[in-house]
Amino acid sequence: MRQDRGMMSSPNWLGRYHNGQREQVWQELRGLGSRVREPDWAYEAQLVCDEMARRARHNVELIVERLSEDGYRFHTNDDERAPVLGHIPPTPAAAAHADWLQQRFDTVPMTLLSWLRIVGDVWLVGTHPRWPASAAADPLVIELEGSRHAGDASIREYVEEEWAEWLDRRTEDPGAAGLFELPVAPDRLHKDNTSGGSPYGIVLPDDCADGLFAWESRMPFVSYLNWVFSNGGFPWPSGEQGQWELKLRLVGDMLPL
Repeated sequence: MRQDRGMMSSPNWLGRYHNGQREQVWQELRGLGSRVREPDWAYEAQLVCDEMARRARHNVELIVERLSEDGYRFHTNDDERAPVLGHIPPTPAAAAHADWLQQRFDTVPMTLLSWLRIVGDVWLVGTHPRWPASAAADPLVIELEGSRHAGDASIREYVEEEWAEWLDRRTEDPGAAGLFELPVAPDRLHKDNTSGGSPYGIVLPDDCADGLFAWESRMPFVSYLNWVFSNGGFPWPSGEQGQWELKLRLVGDMLPL
C-alpha cells in the first residue's frame, strides 16, 4: 500500500472487489492495519465489508434452503436436540448491538460489524437424514446478536462476564492471559455434543478492516468464511462418505468473499 497520502487517493476497492480482485483488495485492506479507519479509507473499506456480508448471507441462505429441502434437522448441540432455526436474519436491535460492541471494546473489526448488521446469526448444527455424523463436520456457527437466546440483554451479559473473567486472568497472570476472544460459536467437538475446548471467537479490540477468527488457530475472518463456504458450510471431515456426496450439491453457486 501507499507510503504517503498522495500515492493512492482512490483505491477503488469496491469496484475491484466486484471485478474479481477480492484477494488483492483484502490484502490491501489488511495491510493498512489501523490506518483503514482514516477518512481517506474508512468509507470505501466499510462498503467492501458490507458487500462481503451480503455475499455471505447469500451463501448462508442457499445452504439452509438446500439442507431444509433434504430434510435436515437443525437442532441444539446437546442430548435434547431441540429444534432451532439455521439462520436468523438481523433483528431491528442488531445495529444497536453493533454500537454497543464498539462502545464496549472501543474498536471492532469492520467485517464483524457488517456480519452483525447484514447476515445475522447462523447455526448449522444438526443431522442430515443421509449423513448422521453431520454435526461432527464442524458446521458453521456464528452467533453475534444471540437471537435464539432469550432477551437482548442476555448476550450482553454473557459478553460482559467473559470480558470480566479475562480481565481477572490478565491481572493474575498478564503473560498467560493472551488476547481476549469474543465468543461466537462452540468449538467443533462441542458442536457434536462432545467435551471439547474453548469457544471459537473474534479477537477484540481490533481496529482493522478484517478481524482475526480464533478457532484451532487464528486466521482472518474472511479467510475462515471462504474456507467454510468452499466446503458447503461443513469444513471438517466427519468420516462418512455421505459428506462428500452432499458437498457437491451444497457448494454450488457459493459466492467467494
